[in-house]
Amino acid sequence: MGVCSAAPHRCVWSRWDPLRWLRSVQRRPLARSSAPAALQQGEPPGVPAGAVSRPWGLRPGGRRALRTAPPGRQEVMLTSERYGVRRLPFSPLSDSDLAFFEGLMPGRVITSPEELAPFNVDWLRSVRGCSKLMLKPQTTAEVSQVLRYCYERNLAVNPQGGNTGLVGGSVPVFDEIILSTVLMNRIISFDKVSGILVCQAGCVLEKLNEYLEEQGFIMPLDLGAKGSCHIGGNVATNAGGLRLLRYGSLRGTVLGLEVVLADGSALDCLASLRKDNTGYDLKQLFIGSEGTLGVITAVSILCPQKPKSVNLAFLGCQSFAKVLETFTTCRAMLGEILSAYEFMDEKCMELVEKHLKLSSPVAGSPFYVLIETSGSSSTHDEEKLNNFLEQAMTSGSVTDGTVATDDKKIKTLWSLRERITEALTHDGYVYKYDISLPVGKLYDLVSDTRARLGRSAKNVVGYGHLGDGNLHLNVTAESYSHSLLDAIEPFVYEWTARHNGSISAEHGLGFKKKQFIQYSKPSEAVLLMQRFKAMLDPKGILNPYKMLPSSS
Repeated sequence: MGVCSAAPHRCVWSRWDPLRWLRSVQRRPLARSSAPAALQQGEPPGVPAGAVSRPWGLRPGGRRALRTAPPGRQEVMLTSERYGVRRLPFSPLSDSDLAFFEGLMPGRVITSPEELAPFNVDWLRSVRGCSKLMLKPQTTAEVSQVLRYCYERNLAVNPQGGNTGLVGGSVPVFDEIILSTVLMNRIISFDKVSGILVCQAGCVLEKLNEYLEEQGFIMPLDLGAKGSCHIGGNVATNAGGLRLLRYGSLRGTVLGLEVVLADGSALDCLASLRKDNTGYDLKQLFIGSEGTLGVITAVSILCPQKPKSVNLAFLGCQSFAKVLETFTTCRAMLGEILSAYEFMDEKCMELVEKHLKLSSPVAGSPFYVLIETSGSSSTHDEEKLNNFLEQAMTSGSVTDGTVATDDKKIKTLWSLRERITEALTHDGYVYKYDISLPVGKLYDLVSDTRARLGRSAKNVVGYGHLGDGNLHLNVTAESYSHSLLDAIEPFVYEWTARHNGSISAEHGLGFKKKQFIQYSKPSEAVLLMQRFKAMLDPKGILNPYKMLPSSS
């Protein structure tokens, strides 16, 4: 679909007459972008042999996963010290507590400081707790017994899935017991007629997708962290991701949940029905509750059929106004086959190339968009995409681009978008903001933040899910700085509230954003949330210090 110039790995549509380009497409197989050599290998350049790493990347074969940071990096400051948090009056862990847990799940009780270390730190290396115990239950019954005991003993609990969260919600603040779902990874059932999957909460998103693809289906969400994140954590944070434009949010695709409450009682709402209008829809309380109301142990989710035709276009635009023009044209002309519309600025591409040594087949543009189509007929989809691209080029909305249609090259292009987060972690300390805004205002916040911070920030970049109105604003600095944080916050939240946005589009509030909820929710709503919390978790043992501001 792209007409390539003589330069390797590069397609420059603006150098070709659009009609001649379309005629050539109709006469011959679609030209596809070549995978940069750095992406054809399993590990990115610069990772030392034997290093255990944790930013997002590609596994051999193109699968994405998280990798831990190389050994020798500076230890992360304790959250309680950096943010001046006071420990709530929970009971300390005792020898008799350890004996109980060892009796309940022998061999699945972790107390070694070395083994606990990576689970006490978020993958951004921005917050750190000091838990002395991690439990690995395998069943809902075990989770129930753990929480019943902890509730009676007043022991705080930190539920943890793949630990891929970005707001400090997945790791302890103090010495909370880490309750890991890593061994709760069983697929319970899948109905090929309805497309309904039922599984335990610890199933890794990528593994679920691989299983479903064998059945001709896919998961309705896709994330850069799919190789590590758990479906239970996805639901608990109401994760958005790359397919939301096409398949909607988890609030629509999740049909039922099994949840263990703070006192150990199990709530079985694991329905596999598309329609159930009996009483309150209780599952919605737990979707997006970030482990503060209950521990999700199983999920029932509606899965779409796997598209038979997938195309990916990576395009260059000369301004954000052109990005918006392209989106308007794209939505009108691609309609039902449009599955993703992502944007990123040139700074993002510079960091990906600098820190990860990835090569972009399109360069020299201030903005880039990544458009994915998915449907059931390759001929139909390619014709619609061709017509859209002709219109986008003729109008001047797009000045450069390339297209991929096979899986390997599609993953290569997606990696340029998905690995931006990883590239940012190599640029220094990262201040991350996940904002929802009216689409027309999306990049104005980046420009205003960049102007406000000036040279006090190393880089200010913007990228995200433009089709959903979701901006990822990131500021990097050589190291953490209170003065820089004060310059960013609450400026970003005030700006967002002033333009009728939300301070959290998909990452949640966690520990880092909880005190700013008032910029997106009225005080009456926050008070009602606190009442729900007090009703379902009277002692406050579940994921304390997270999501909601401390009640007076």
